[in-house]
Formats: sequence, structure tokens, C-alpha cells
Amino acid sequence: MQGVFYILIACLLWALDTLIRYPMLGEGISASRIVFTEHLILTIIFIPLFLRKIKLFWSARVAYVFYFLIIGGLGSAIGTLSFTRAFSLINPSLVILLQKFQPIIAITMAAIVLKEKMRKDFIIWAIVCLIGGGMISYHDIASGLKDVSFDKGLLDQKFLVGYGLTFLAVFSWGCSTVFGKKLSSCGFKEQEIMAGRFAMGLICLFPILLTGEIEMDTNVMTWSKILAMVVISGLLGMYIYYKGLKLVSARVGAIAEMFFPFCAVLVNWLFLNQALTFWQILGGILLLIGSTVIQLRHY
Repeated sequence: MQGVFYILIACLLWALDTLIRYPMLGEGISASRIVFTEHLILTIIFIPLFLRKIKLFWSARVAYVFYFLIIGGLGSAIGTLSFTRAFSLINPSLVILLQKFQPIIAITMAAIVLKEKMRKDFIIWAIVCLIGGGMISYHDIASGLKDVSFDKGLLDQKFLVGYGLTFLAVFSWGCSTVFGKKLSSCGFKEQEIMAGRFAMGLICLFPILLTGEIEMDTNVMTWSKILAMVVISGLLGMYIYYKGLKLVSARVGAIAEMFFPFCAVLVNWLFLNQALTFWQILGGILLLIGSTVIQLRHY
């Protein structure tokens, strides 16, 4: 259970990050600016490690570069931006609903890329976890879908782009879990994976900077908030996450990541006085039971 516990702690740190991230978006600071600045600071922080491990990265096999491109370019940069922008194009509840496909993508990719075999009873308990994860977000999804008009408007170009961005984010994050495990299995340490992830993400974000879409400023408050997110979710969160992923299979890691929405609900309860509903508590219990059984039976 140690690996699952580490990922659970990482999910809690990512949930704490939202207390800063979403208010910043509400203040008009673009997602591109936030994500780019995070990757810039994190890459600078890891420069000493790059200098110490220059031979390791310089002589890395082409396959390793591709793996870092997946977790950094797709998972860390493009996935995050796609998910955030989807919220402005389609109903946020639809985004949350479609995001539930992420564990399915990760488990499927784990079977294809890592050759992880899935037993029938694993699938059963994975479904239990998926149901639990859905119940945790049920209130937000159900209340939001009431405002969705199921007519031809759902097939308008704006909505189709929103669906596409959501699925791109889901696919990116699912693949990121699998290839993060792949790098860990290839002997890369947590700090090395993080360094490559953030550097590759920064490289993939530079074209957006050149378009002029990202407006940088010298506002001390903005930079301090982003720095806080860097420490909470970037350094601590990702380090603990990769430490946990090293101890479990990619499919179990994907299941454990489903604790993120439950941790977000807990954070809202503790800091924003948003009460837990019966369905959220029941969903959390199902998720805990399912993931515990999966880990104890070594699926």
C-alpha cells in the first residue's frame, strides 16, 4: 500500500494547488501564463541537476527522449492547457464527466505499452473504483448538465473543439502515467524524471510564448502565487507521485490518481466550508475499498 499512499498524498497536494490556481484564473490571469511560468521556474530549479547529469541526458536513447516528450510535452504542457481551455468552450460539467475516461486510457495504454496483464477480477474492482470516482463528482456533473441543451447545438464547431480538447487532455494524462512508469522502470530517478518532464514541457510551450498570447509582467503577488504552486504541486506533488508510481504498476497508479477529485472535495470542505454530500462520502469509500483490494491482491 506504500505506493498508493504516496500517490494519495500527491493528489492531496494537487488539490491544495487548486485553492490558488482557480482564483488566479478568475482574476483574468491566463492558463497559458500560469502553466508557462510554472515550467520556466521548475526548469530553472532543475538546472543544477541537468549539469550534474549532463552525460545521462545527452546520451539518452531516442526512445527516452520520446518518453519525456509524452510526459512533458503532452502530459505536463498540452494536456493541462487543453483541459483548462475546454472549460471556456463547453459546459464544465461535461469536461468533468469526460475526464472520467482517463483511467480507462491509462489502463489500456499500460496493457499495450508495458504489457501489463489484466485479470478479470482486477477489471471488476477497477469498475468499482470508476463508480466511486463518478459518485464523488456526481453533484457537480448533475447540477451542470441540467443547463445543457441536448440539441444540434452540441455539435457546433465550438462544442466539437471543446470535446476534442478534453479528450486530448484525457489521452495526454493517461499516456503520461504509463510513460512515467516506463521511465521509472528504465532506471531514471524521481528527480531526473521531473527535470526531463518540466524541461520538455517548457520547450513545447515556447511556440505559444512567441505568438504573444502569454503576457508576462512583474507583479510580485502573481509571481509569489505561481511560486507557491510550483512548490506545492510541482516539486512536492510530482516527487511524491513518481516515488509512488515506482512502487506500483501503471494501472494501479491510474486507479490511485482517481483520489484527486475526492481530495479536492475534502480541501473545499476544510478551507471553503463546502459540505460533503452523502454520495461523495460513499464514492470515496468505494474508491478506497476498490484501490485497497487491488493493491493487496497485487493486480
